[in-house]
Amino acid sequence: MFSNIFYNARANIRGSKEFPKINGIVTFRETKNGVILTANIQNLPQSENKCSNRFFGFHIHEGTSCTGNATDEFANAKTHLNLSNCPHPFHTGDLPPLIENNGYAYMSVLINKFTIKDIVGKVIIIHDLPDDFTTQPSRKFWHKDCVW
Repeated sequence: MFSNIFYNARANIRGSKEFPKINGIVTFRETKNGVILTANIQNLPQSENKCSNRFFGFHIHEGTSCTGNATDEFANAKTHLNLSNCPHPFHTGDLPPLIENNGYAYMSVLINKFTIKDIVGKVIIIHDLPDDFTTQPSRKFWHKDCVW
């Protein structure tokens, strides 16, 4: 089914100043059926509640720089990538949430909302709170990197 891979890209995830141990890799493989996105993240903050795991918002943002300023470490991430001008949660960059399991999250999904050409150089963000799939998520981010 996915034998025709056209392009590959990846993002190396780094933690913020507040959570420097967070790290991981997000890979993208473009096929004739869409892009296969795989996220493999370690050292996420863990839930205090033993009856639930933490959900994290996960998005591709329109920013092309992984830099910020003195007051906002992630200022240049900008907002969700939205090539078709759709409402949330139908932005190009809206992705399924990551679910923390003992500090680790793994996800693989097939998406046909974008091509790798659309996202190369953009910023990947893991938000500190789950996405409600209605409102624009908080500007408080923990981890980021650019797709390359």
